[in-house]
Amino acid sequence: MSNGTKHVASHAALLRDVSAVAPSPTNSGLDAIVVPASRPNLQRLIGLSAMLSVPLVVLCSRQAKAERVAERVEATFGARALVVDVPHDYQLLRHHHLTSDKPFFVASAERVSDLSMKRNIGLVLARLRGWSKILFVDDDIHQLSPRDVLRLSGSLDRNPVAAMASRYFPDNSVVCHARRLAGLGQDVFVSGAVLGVNTQHPAVSFFPDVYNEDWFFFAQHAAARSLPKIGEARQDEYDPFADPERAAREEFGDLLAEGLYALFSDTPGWELKDQLKVATSTHHWRLFIEDRYVMISETLRQLSAVQYRTEIALSSAQKSLRRAKLQLDQINPELCVDFIQRWRVDHESWQEVMPRRGTVLSEREALNELDLTTWISCGYGNSPRSAGSGMPSSASFSRSSDRPKAPAGV
Repeated sequence: MSNGTKHVASHAALLRDVSAVAPSPTNSGLDAIVVPASRPNLQRLIGLSAMLSVPLVVLCSRQAKAERVAERVEATFGARALVVDVPHDYQLLRHHHLTSDKPFFVASAERVSDLSMKRNIGLVLARLRGWSKILFVDDDIHQLSPRDVLRLSGSLDRNPVAAMASRYFPDNSVVCHARRLAGLGQDVFVSGAVLGVNTQHPAVSFFPDVYNEDWFFFAQHAAARSLPKIGEARQDEYDPFADPERAAREEFGDLLAEGLYALFSDTPGWELKDQLKVATSTHHWRLFIEDRYVMISETLRQLSAVQYRTEIALSSAQKSLRRAKLQLDQINPELCVDFIQRWRVDHESWQEVMPRRGTVLSEREALNELDLTTWISCGYGNSPRSAGSGMPSSASFSRSSDRPKAPAGV
């Protein structure tokens, strides 16, 4: 065995594929569909939520504006939604994750994204509201089957998480897209793009602010080869090679996630604590960084031999790979070990931050606890709307620090 120091084209062995399992007629339904939105057109997901009679929670920033989204919800028969504007400088519960420290920001080519924060908001909001099941869906997902959503919801009766894969258009990093373009083997793993979470699980993890944040969120389940895959969805197509800086911003997170999951793939039967012991050794990351450098170089060579592709497409892919290599040159094994160690510390501190299970606040109380002051609660035919006032909440809730800590390494 290589002990996970080589790039793995497919991590399918870490999944438990239950795509063919029929939905249970007795499963409890979803409490909400949570959309971390940055794009303006959310009609597909508004329509899906109305069809399923499941309310939306839309967390808006960038091009997604709460007022515009609310107007669409109110114009869609059967739709209900809580639409929230998330400020660009928002800090969730005034809590700082160590994995957000500056060295990792620099290693990620100063990547700026609020996706992880929005997903973490969704987790905390669910606990505050007393919800059991939420479904995260990215704003570029479509052709999501109601049958698959029901199957996913049923799976959450038995599992802490369940997810779907986006194979068309493939949900991959820039480097992995280039491998596919070069004719090299490259699979697609499940992701946070369609991810169900049982938020009453005693040790719900968090999404770190790094590329592949979803892989870190469900890492413990992938390591145990117990992560349910519930069918496939489709993602809007885009050009992964349009901006070489995209590859640079992804490189650190892609290196970390691929290095961790290669270790999981190569160590069946190991306990997570033993896998993490390897993942916090500089030896592991030195070998994996060397292999990744070779893998990217091989992909560049293979691209040169590709036929039936335009010169522009090949040139863009090659530029992106070269930029990824330059970023990889700035990452050392010690930094990778530091991130993994801080990730585990962050996981433990997150258990202290999460509201205690059994908390049940009203919508307004929960948003005031979150210090999210610009929001609209709306629905088809509902008048008047409810809206955020920005007033501090008089409600109080118990945090998870009131209960025993989760075991280390969980």
